[in-house]
Amino acid sequence: MSVLFRVVRSGMTRRRTQTLVITLATLLAVTASVLAGALLVASRAPFDHAFARQRGAQLTAQFDARRATTAQVAASARASGVTGSSGPFPTTTVTPAALGTLSVVGRADPGGAVDRLTVAQGRWARRTGEIVLAVDPEGPPVRLGRQLDFPGLPGGPTLTVVGTARSVSRTADAWVVPAQIAGLTRSGRADSYQMLYRFAHAATDAQVARDRAALAAAVPKGAFSGARSWLSVRLFATRETALYVPFLVAFGVLGLVMSALVVGNVVAGSVGTGLRRIGVLKAVGCTPGQVVRAYVAQALVPAAIGTGLGLAAGHLLAAPLLADTSAVYGSVGLGVSAGVDLAVVGGVLGVVAGTAWLSAWRAGRLRTVDALAVGRTPVTGRGRGAARLAARLPVPRPVGLGLARPFHRPARAASMVAAVVFGTAAVTFATGMAASLGEVITAKNHNAADVTVSAERPGEPGPVPPEATRVTAAEAAAVRAAIAARPGTRDQYGSVTAEARVAGVTGSVPVIAYAGDASWGGFVMVSGRWVRTAGEAVVASPFLTASGTEVGDTVTLTVNGSPVRIRIVGEVFDVGQQGLRVFTDLSTLRTADPDLHPTDHSVRLTRGTDVAGYVKHLNAVLKPLGVSATDTKSVNGSDGAVALDTLAATLTLILTAVAGLGVLGGVVLDTHERIRDLGIHKALGMTPRQTVTLVIASVVLPGLAGGALGVPLGLAVHGVVMPAMGDSAGLRLPDVVLDVYRAPELLLLTLSGTALAILGALLPAGWAARVRTATALRTE
Repeated sequence: MSVLFRVVRSGMTRRRTQTLVITLATLLAVTASVLAGALLVASRAPFDHAFARQRGAQLTAQFDARRATTAQVAASARASGVTGSSGPFPTTTVTPAALGTLSVVGRADPGGAVDRLTVAQGRWARRTGEIVLAVDPEGPPVRLGRQLDFPGLPGGPTLTVVGTARSVSRTADAWVVPAQIAGLTRSGRADSYQMLYRFAHAATDAQVARDRAALAAAVPKGAFSGARSWLSVRLFATRETALYVPFLVAFGVLGLVMSALVVGNVVAGSVGTGLRRIGVLKAVGCTPGQVVRAYVAQALVPAAIGTGLGLAAGHLLAAPLLADTSAVYGSVGLGVSAGVDLAVVGGVLGVVAGTAWLSAWRAGRLRTVDALAVGRTPVTGRGRGAARLAARLPVPRPVGLGLARPFHRPARAASMVAAVVFGTAAVTFATGMAASLGEVITAKNHNAADVTVSAERPGEPGPVPPEATRVTAAEAAAVRAAIAARPGTRDQYGSVTAEARVAGVTGSVPVIAYAGDASWGGFVMVSGRWVRTAGEAVVASPFLTASGTEVGDTVTLTVNGSPVRIRIVGEVFDVGQQGLRVFTDLSTLRTADPDLHPTDHSVRLTRGTDVAGYVKHLNAVLKPLGVSATDTKSVNGSDGAVALDTLAATLTLILTAVAGLGVLGGVVLDTHERIRDLGIHKALGMTPRQTVTLVIASVVLPGLAGGALGVPLGLAVHGVVMPAMGDSAGLRLPDVVLDVYRAPELLLLTLSGTALAILGALLPAGWAARVRTATALRTE
């Protein structure tokens, strides 16, 4: 064992470059794999555990109280596939003073067969006049004992907040005792009934759709007014961490493949350049098995070091991404599980050991006499045709000699090309992802207007939210007329925000209503078209998922207590309010809220207009009206986008460094192997500068080939990963986000493969230039 240890230590000491390459390659693979594994587990585990513990509702259904009785709704529990149910619970929608719209459910206790609620603070409501609010992790803390007033309801009821509760299924915004519901409606009876179900099969959207159809068939026609799937709830709960998984898996796969490639190349090169040493080891008594174990150990030791460093780096990078992920479920903070660590360590070291063994097996099979006789003498006969062709090229002789060098060792040249391929692919993918994230930020801001006009807070600078103020028709018309009269105005539209309820969607849904043509306002359509007339609306992917609808379907909104039917004519890219906003024409809401008028105005100017001067003169006119204009566009970035950019840059730098070191290792092996030829060239008059030129020229063709192959691979990775990231976040990405590469950029990325190869060859080129002629000629 001590002899084997000395052999391994000696081999690692003599081949420090190769040892460093293996360490960095495994460091990258482990870091990306730990991140991907941790986020993959974290994106599902907290929700799934809480859902199982609370027996969450796999479908939360709403039934129209005017079309079905409680007995008919209760009978739906016997529909095909139902294994458990709770309800029916009377429900209504209310808007207490100083709060947004709330979905309130009448429920006697927090337990039951389905959706067992967890009381987080205080206690459950026991009598009329009491209310329990749902926990909102992103909202302000709830003060127990707070009084909620409902001035718009008959009698102006007041409810006292006695507790908060957590529903993993997100079935309501608040709960009261069933008898309280009648006092929270204008009609004196529930608006609808809620039923909570669990099914024998509800693991996919198709299975949930079949379950939903069975429920709709079990009640009178038209009574089933909507439902929310637990899959959409899980998507919203986990999309922050799930967003990273496809990206990290891509880098993890690239790193793992490169680790196998680099380790195989390094060990194979060690065998090729160390034949004489292998012969000596066998001559002094080492068995073939010991030789194989020695060369495998020379790869496993640095790989183990890289694995340890990669584990530490993976844990450090995962910590901020996992922070507060489980706060929604009331569980402890998350970390990287031991199972992920064991799987990654076993997988990476297994790949390294297997790759190294395949190359080391050749060393074990060599006969002692052959190894001693061959030594470092290169294989003759290879590359002669390439050398003759290079000699005819109109290039300096050192360049021609360098261009022919890869053909002397085609296998080594191929491994060098592969290293450049993956390095270039990583750079191409990271460049495209950064551009795509930039397009995402631009698309989500909807800020194509040159000037915006908003109400001012009395006594305080700055605009107020549109939902916080009301304007009259005369005030809105005056603002619109002032803008239209200002020279330089090209287009304008007004907007106002209202709140609505949608069957199957918990909580209020913001409805952005526009007066005028808002199609130029920076809205990027994924499919369909923009709103053209009353009764039409566009929504984002999360809304379609949550409501179980598609483009072309009709949806009923409850606005100001009145039903408003809209037809979805397009899918827009939008992430505001979790992607649940509805965009429509203001005339759509006239019947529900005739006093609703634009509070904000967006203006597009004619080309060449002085924006600062326009704003200054417009404000002089608008000041008496209590509004102000600004040319400052709000560009809301994303912490997730910044984190992804940072991670991409970090991992790309590591992967690029590994690719460069892979080239460096190949050039070092080739230079050491052909050092005698180099000495002959020097003896014939080759200068140090010509020697550097020769070595660098030897990697130009592999660099060009690697760049030409790496760019399409990077494009393919981008084309797979970006839509997968969108799916993880519950969004379909528009074409403008995916089609981000341009021809000049692709040409530069292709040439980056050559630059990467040249950078990897600089160190061995400098060593070759410095070596003395006599030293090179004495080397055998």
